[in-house]
Amino acid sequence: MEKPTIAQKSPYNVTIEANKNYAWCACGKSNNQPFCDGKHKGSGMSPKMVKFDESKEVWWCGCKHTNNDLGLCDGNHKNL
Repeated sequence: MEKPTIAQKSPYNVTIEANKNYAWCACGKSNNQPFCDGKHKGSGMSPKMVKFDESKEVWWCGCKHTNNDLGLCDGNHKNL
């Protein structure tokens, strides 16, 4: 399996809507960061499907090295 491409070494700040499905790009190849556009095909990686119960501001991982189950930034970009 390939390693993810670092899209950027900082998180993406996005205001998300309640009860909407989001596909966080885990491979780093999407042109629609931080969301999936299907460029992962053939990489052995797939997007992380996420839905939140409430509308809020979130910080999606941009380096693609997060250990967070939702694809949110956990600060790992500071170690790259």
